[in-house]
Amino acid sequence: MDFEFVMKAMVLCAGFGTRLGDLTRETPKPMLDLDGQPMLAWILAHLRQNGFSMVGINLHFQADTIQNHFGEGDSLGVKLIFSREPELLGTAGGAGRIGELLCPKETFLIQYGDVITDADLGEMVRVHRERGAVATIMVHERERSNSVVEFGDDGRVIRLLERPDENERKTTSSRYVNSGICVAEPELLKFIPAGRAADLPRDVFPALIAEGKLFAYPLNGFRCAVDSPERLETARLALRDGQCRITRPAS
Repeated sequence: MDFEFVMKAMVLCAGFGTRLGDLTRETPKPMLDLDGQPMLAWILAHLRQNGFSMVGINLHFQADTIQNHFGEGDSLGVKLIFSREPELLGTAGGAGRIGELLCPKETFLIQYGDVITDADLGEMVRVHRERGAVATIMVHERERSNSVVEFGDDGRVIRLLERPDENERKTTSSRYVNSGICVAEPELLKFIPAGRAADLPRDVFPALIAEGKLFAYPLNGFRCAVDSPERLETARLALRDGQCRITRPAS
């Protein structure tokens, strides 16, 4: 598997994690324990396992706690760059700011900081580049979610509904949803609104869809978004039992 062209990733960790209730009242979500290691440690271990050696992380809530724990990333074999947000910038604004710090000149990856997966990211990158996409989002099948993604036989995204209401859901038969992982070219940063908070699905992806530059890539492994206590336990068990195949991060 050739990762020569992709060495940089961004993990979005600035949110409050309020849907986890008391678990994140004082503990930032990336530091929640998953089988003896912080959730973010598993994400970084998987990225390193897939060939990413430099990772940018945006921070807001309890920024010191996260940065002091991981330092420069030496124990995990990655180089970490932190971007502190005095005011939350959203998924697009946060990615844009980190992108400026990393100065990407080649393909890079964006991952939401609550997504645990053992997906083969190298294959995703290969398909992304083969298609000549500006951005490729990972998708998976689910009955109901905060998003719905429609795409053609060639993988090109035709439509993306973000937080659709019941009437909008009736207009599509797609079972695919956004998985929270995106592979992109530097051109993506040009689509991010400057000087304000912005969201990838709402404020960036529609313009890419209109230009035929956004593609979908179906999940090829385990994936769990840790957005509830129940899913936190699901991720814990998957890592403990080997259902999610990530090499255990160094202590």
